[in-house]
Amino acid sequence: MMTVLRKEMDGFVASGALPGAVIAISSPAGEWVSAVGSSGLGGPLQADAVVRISSMTKPLAAALTHQLAADGVLTLESPITEWLPELADRRVVRRLDGPVDDTVPAEREATVDDLLTMRLGFGFAFEVDSCPVADLAMARGLGMGPPLPSAVQHTPDEWISQFATLPLMEQPGRHWRYDLAYSVLGVLLARAAGKPLPELLSERLLQPLGMGDTGFAVPEHARERLVPCFTSGDDGLVVFDGTDDSDWLAPPVFPHAGGGLVSTAADYLRFGRLLLDGGTHAARIDGAALLLTESAVADLSADHLTEAQRSGPSAAIFLDGEGWGHGVQVRLDPALPRRYGWGGGLGTTWYNFPDHGVTAVLMTQHLPPLGEPILHFWKTLDDLLGAA
Repeated sequence: MMTVLRKEMDGFVASGALPGAVIAISSPAGEWVSAVGSSGLGGPLQADAVVRISSMTKPLAAALTHQLAADGVLTLESPITEWLPELADRRVVRRLDGPVDDTVPAEREATVDDLLTMRLGFGFAFEVDSCPVADLAMARGLGMGPPLPSAVQHTPDEWISQFATLPLMEQPGRHWRYDLAYSVLGVLLARAAGKPLPELLSERLLQPLGMGDTGFAVPEHARERLVPCFTSGDDGLVVFDGTDDSDWLAPPVFPHAGGGLVSTAADYLRFGRLLLDGGTHAARIDGAALLLTESAVADLSADHLTEAQRSGPSAAIFLDGEGWGHGVQVRLDPALPRRYGWGGGLGTTWYNFPDHGVTAVLMTQHLPPLGEPILHFWKTLDDLLGAA
């Protein structure tokens, strides 16, 4: 499996379509991590390269939410105002492209589950030419632009206070809309647990899983392994985020639960394996440790959307007809291998294939993601598993 996938990615590197990639696979036959191509630093890409995983942060935030629910700290049905009273008495704009002061009352309060399923009622509105409330969110520095930590200079409390001044785009629970709900979720989790989000995530997931290269800033011991992230210019690749001056070197003012982490392929493979194993992490000297219940994993990886929500304008762009669980896309086509997972806007992707016991990670660094090699990678893996 790894040999075939590596060969396919080598072909894209040779053609110039892909600078480099790290591939990680865990299956019943074993685990492999391999790199192809260049790091962009004048040498070959290494398998332990540290990369910006952007929206692949969301599945970890969802798992953390389920951990707190299992502890009785919160319930998924709880209104978010229990921890975020600033968001009481929401108003909703009458039209996405209408004035921000033309509103109606929210029909109900948003819940924790609305955040996990991105049915809060706020996010990117690509279906209209103009969305004044989205423009206002960007003007107030709420992170509606490129996935850079420095784009948000509000502390979590300040961020919620700013967000509370805006009406919602639509009624809570009605539509699936990417992706500001996870910004709200991060603030809620920290308040519910009484700890900053980076500390909470590290204690509950990263440390127990041995994900020592993962965090909201590049760990000091891993700085030499950070690779650049590129974008395409008129004359080829240009640096979007470098290494010596990376936006991810210092702890962010606003730890973004929807897209703030750096990680490695091997680290993320550990998280994918945790979900495949039903929430039990066995790589400990003293035996297996239950980090997530089986019911939590099942809930996280099940589709929670209605047919209308899956076909809505935002979902049509991001989900392409597939479902959404808690932080993960869920494949619904019975003719293809069952899978769930998600990707990041800087070129990283991960999926679990539970019927085959396979978790796979592909790490690249390009804004926007390089569609052809990424799609080909997952199509190749689908074919390999379908033939197995």
